[in-house]
Amino acid sequence: MGKIEFESVKRYLVKNKGESESESTVDDEELPRGFLDHLILRGLCLHLIEPGRVLFSMNIPPRLLNSGNYLHGGVITTLVNVVGAAAIPAAGFPWETGVSLEINVSCLDATYAHEEIEIDARVLRVGKTIAAVSVEFRKKKTGQIIAQGRHTKYLPRTSKL
Repeated sequence: MGKIEFESVKRYLVKNKGESESESTVDDEELPRGFLDHLILRGLCLHLIEPGRVLFSMNIPPRLLNSGNYLHGGVITTLVNVVGAAAIPAAGFPWETGVSLEINVSCLDATYAHEEIEIDARVLRVGKTIAAVSVEFRKKKTGQIIAQGRHTKYLPRTSKL
């Protein structure tokens, strides 16, 4: 990276340097609880629930696009997390608060505003404390795969004592 590029990046990252902290950062208490849920999950529709599988659809709103006008990778990752976690109780396992151990995403094609997608999550395996789920994103009109994700989750079990 050349010096000019580095300096412009540095200016962008520290553009509020010297201002008060409340003006240059977002405080947790400024955002309502569930802020990201409302931002990303609004418009998500459940179409199918069967053992080990859930199928959702969503029309992509402009608020979920990145600067290139494609569905933002962070949105895809959040949907892998949420929809993947929803497939676990569909497989007959208790809905428990767990911790994501790994989430990976492969973006294969671009998705644009107002395009309808399907999000299909399937449980691959649930063991004593680990669950693995595969999540596929498709364009609803063509069935073309636009992204794939995998969600591995730790499921704490209560003691039997």
